[in-house]
Amino acid sequence: MIAAGRVWVTAVDATRNTRGEDSVVSLRLIGLDVATGREVINTEVFKIDSPGAINLKNSRASPTPIIDGDRIYVHFGADGTAALSTSGKVLWSTRLRYDAQHGNGGSPVLYRDLLIINCDGWGDEAYVVALDTQTGKSRWRTSRRRPWSQAYSTPLVIRVGEEDHVLSVGAYRAVAYEPLTGKEIWRVSYGEGFSNVPRPVFGQGLVFIATGFQEPALIAVRADGRGDVTRTHVAWTLTRGAPYTPSPLLVGDELYYVSDTGVLSCVDAKTGQMIWQQRVGGNYSASPVFADGRIYVLSEEGMTTVFAPGKTFQRLGVNHLDGSSLASIAVSDRSFFIRTDTHLYRIAEGSRP
Repeated sequence: MIAAGRVWVTAVDATRNTRGEDSVVSLRLIGLDVATGREVINTEVFKIDSPGAINLKNSRASPTPIIDGDRIYVHFGADGTAALSTSGKVLWSTRLRYDAQHGNGGSPVLYRDLLIINCDGWGDEAYVVALDTQTGKSRWRTSRRRPWSQAYSTPLVIRVGEEDHVLSVGAYRAVAYEPLTGKEIWRVSYGEGFSNVPRPVFGQGLVFIATGFQEPALIAVRADGRGDVTRTHVAWTLTRGAPYTPSPLLVGDELYYVSDTGVLSCVDAKTGQMIWQQRVGGNYSASPVFADGRIYVLSEEGMTTVFAPGKTFQRLGVNHLDGSSLASIAVSDRSFFIRTDTHLYRIAEGSRP
């Protein structure tokens, strides 16, 4: 997250035992000067003893910080959530109890004075909660319908007619809630889909949802329903090339998505009709981004493919960075910020990585 001349990232500092396992982890907020990359803030937010195992592709600091004025909100999943000042002072902290089987995943979303978070535990509890941004206290908490399982998606606030919805993707179903109360507005089910990672996308009156494991699909749901809309509001469903991990991208009338194994697809957003597919090589966890008239998709191997939006595939360039990357590209002030396993890069016009 980039704001006020600084790049804000969360990070992990781990102490390991003789078996090579993490015995103590320090969960931190780091602020870097945008112009130079110099570290200006490095604050420990939580210290966790004897942490459990996580997925090999995950990090204990995967969620993205949120900047709001002079406050920064950080979320480390079940390991803790906190608000800090831009000077690095912890203003409040709390821990949301649930069993995140593979570690921390989705980020919170800010709505007015609420921080809304998916807490999708796989064994004991699953719920969506809204925290007061001033105190960290719970303002509402809505339990998931049974059955539930793990999910790692980020909520999305959308405007439907004259009302706001917060769309929350979980295992087996996605739900639109009233953001101020947590009351359910509508829900859509998708069979056995779970362990959902991609964030939903909204446009053209449709919500685009990736249904997760075991057999991924991409569904488009009309957002103006009430109650269970599974049989009434699903506009189309696609399974060909559907992603497990990267989120889709809507640009104009076309929806773009990349599979985890490197198949890039472009479909008509309103109908789901396939327009083109192209294998671009590599493996993918990062989501495509749109900037300055171009679409960028970053592979786990550090390769960025640049192409033009449109009804034919037009590759504009391919760029490479050392190291591997699972995080999506951040864009600010005509610069790209890319995090690999070894470095954080700022790439701007005329620069060379």
